[in-house]
Amino acid sequence: MKKQLLSIFFATFFCSFYAQNKSEIAKVYINRANNAIEESIDYKEALELFEKAMKYMDTVTKPSVADLGAKIYFELENYRQAQKYSKQYFLLAKNKNSETYQQQLELFVTIDEKLKEQIERERILEEERIKKSKELKRIDSLKSIWKKTSMDMALKVDSVYNFNANNYALFSKEGKYGVINDKAEIILEAKEYSNAINFAGYFLLLNKSKEATKIYSFNTNSGTGILLPNPSDFNALSTHFGKVMLPRENGRLITYPNNSYEPLVFDLNQGKIVKISNKEDLMKDLKKNDVLRKYNKDGEVKVDKDWYLFGGHLGGGIYPLYVEGDYNVKAFLCSVDGTMLYADSKYDYIGSFHDNKAQAVKGDTISWVNQNGTKVSNAKDSKANYKGDSKVFKVEDGVYQILKNGVIINGDKKLEKLPEYLRKFQ
Repeated sequence: MKKQLLSIFFATFFCSFYAQNKSEIAKVYINRANNAIEESIDYKEALELFEKAMKYMDTVTKPSVADLGAKIYFELENYRQAQKYSKQYFLLAKNKNSETYQQQLELFVTIDEKLKEQIERERILEEERIKKSKELKRIDSLKSIWKKTSMDMALKVDSVYNFNANNYALFSKEGKYGVINDKAEIILEAKEYSNAINFAGYFLLLNKSKEATKIYSFNTNSGTGILLPNPSDFNALSTHFGKVMLPRENGRLITYPNNSYEPLVFDLNQGKIVKISNKEDLMKDLKKNDVLRKYNKDGEVKVDKDWYLFGGHLGGGIYPLYVEGDYNVKAFLCSVDGTMLYADSKYDYIGSFHDNKAQAVKGDTISWVNQNGTKVSNAKDSKANYKGDSKVFKVEDGVYQILKNGVIINGDKKLEKLPEYLRKFQ
């Protein structure tokens, strides 16, 4: 029992001592806060000391402490806290006639005015913040709409090549080629053709880089396309088009199908295979002009001492010649002067003759020749230079947009650039 009473006594004593000790510590900080103001007018330091004192006080019990708190927070423009301590002062102060009371009353009125001004400023700032937030949300929404619309109008392709003078271009996607115009309209989807040739306003799309069995020709001059007939329609033994030469401005295309003693001459404008209408009359004229020594009804011709299979006409008086059992061209006969261009020393292939020159190929080397096989300057692609206003813009890998005068287009659809689009909704 004595031990319990002793424990209670010490506990009571300790609590009383600690409470008294806390009060004394708080008093030290309060005095330091007053000194910070009186000696150096340092309200920030005074605030730090005052807040330390408050940690040792359960509540403010002296009007002088409340007065100090009100003044410190007022000077630091924390009017809410200043008002709190000012109100606390009036709850504790007994002498309403004292100078401190009158000063605090004056301060309370000033605090109230300042606080109302601050609250009004905060209200205005909050309204502006809300307004700005709403505006940002509206702009974000418009940006999202614009981005979705622009992506819907974009081309999801791997590459877009240069537009030609007729406002068309090739494009590629996943290793396939297609055709597009400068309004971002896809004319031919890139689904089937893995190789493409572009010259003189014609796009040739081939299903294979070598030994193509299918060729689609898009005529950018007329905006129409045709599928060339199967090689077997030209020659029953042919299974592919072989070497495909460049198309020319007159619409003529030359290919060298396999298992054939004659190149395929195709008119891309009329969509038909071109054959010599009367081969015998042609041979007769060539013999008359001493280009041939002899010919027979089997389509064989004799040049100098050798007999050849006559392989048709490439234009410009150039004729391919073959030998029985070899489907590769042996030589090209130039009727203008009787020149023989032998394949083993000159050219493997010659294309359609137009505008005084023809494409000639030897291995991987491409040349241009005149009517007797003499090399001349390269043929210029008359349809190469685009004169329109559309520009290709790469958004990111695999995404392109077509812009015309700074506006995104896709067919009849138009979309301004983002800044101009947002300005419309201001």
